[in-house]
Amino acid sequence: MSVEGRVAIVTGSGQGLGLAYAQELAAQGAAVVVNDVNQDVADAAVESIRSAGGRATAVVAPVGPTATARQLVQTAVAQFGRLDILVTNAGVLRDRSLLKMTDEDFDLVIDVHLRGTFTCVREAFGHFKGNNVAGRIIAIGSPTGQRGNFGQTNYAAAKAGIVGMVRTWALEMGRSGVCVNAVVPVAATAMTKTVPYFAAAVAADEAGEPMPDFFRKEIGFGTAADVAGLIAFLASDDAAGINGQVIGAGGDRIQVWSHPEPVLNLFHDGGWSAADLTDAKAQLLDAVQSVGEKFPALPVELQPAPAGV
Repeated sequence: MSVEGRVAIVTGSGQGLGLAYAQELAAQGAAVVVNDVNQDVADAAVESIRSAGGRATAVVAPVGPTATARQLVQTAVAQFGRLDILVTNAGVLRDRSLLKMTDEDFDLVIDVHLRGTFTCVREAFGHFKGNNVAGRIIAIGSPTGQRGNFGQTNYAAAKAGIVGMVRTWALEMGRSGVCVNAVVPVAATAMTKTVPYFAAAVAADEAGEPMPDFFRKEIGFGTAADVAGLIAFLASDDAAGINGQVIGAGGDRIQVWSHPEPVLNLFHDGGWSAADLTDAKAQLLDAVQSVGEKFPALPVELQPAPAGV
């Protein structure tokens, strides 16, 4: 597997997961356009790649506007002569329960995650199609978009929307030889570091120690670097034929998420009245699906210490 000589854009790659993706692509031989809204952060990311022998440049601009998408593509072509790979990772969080969420909270998250993915993919695909490039597009999803999560109406909507767009784009882009997939990472990030359940895993990671097997194997929770290998694989020629999929990665686990399918089909002559549905309620309840992530209980030795201890 190699992306040697390819050129990639990774949005939101100044730090965290995005930086891990950019560094891995560079280590595999790709030149990378790094993106962040902070100049110092972007410069540090570029330097980390160059100091390791890779090639990188930065575009400092917020993802969402079409102008930023165009700047990213134009920079890739101007600096490195081509574009082959796009990873849409940029995102922000404004977590609040529904009644506390403002219009601004909702709009910002939708603009960066959902609109930002749309504008960047549209620009990259236009370049791919216009230049006969069998490109690779990797859009970053989330377990929240798959299952829901308390206090994340905006984020859940954006991430679920990204998956819906990926499935549509796979139909539209396949005839041009372009593969587009969604990746659902589960890793120690700024968001997960605040969740008490993951405290022991985060503490181990920050101490430079291996995370306990419970997290890596049972939960599929690991480091940003654990997800980067999947990004590099999907960006390579070896991933040809994998299109329109949602693939999870974390710790020692890889998952392929199913596309939504009916779990129950019932028929009633003449259609269904409210009374008919009441009669069928037991069957409907048997098919009701769960919502939210359900984690197993932490082993005693991994449970957070009580407050004040």
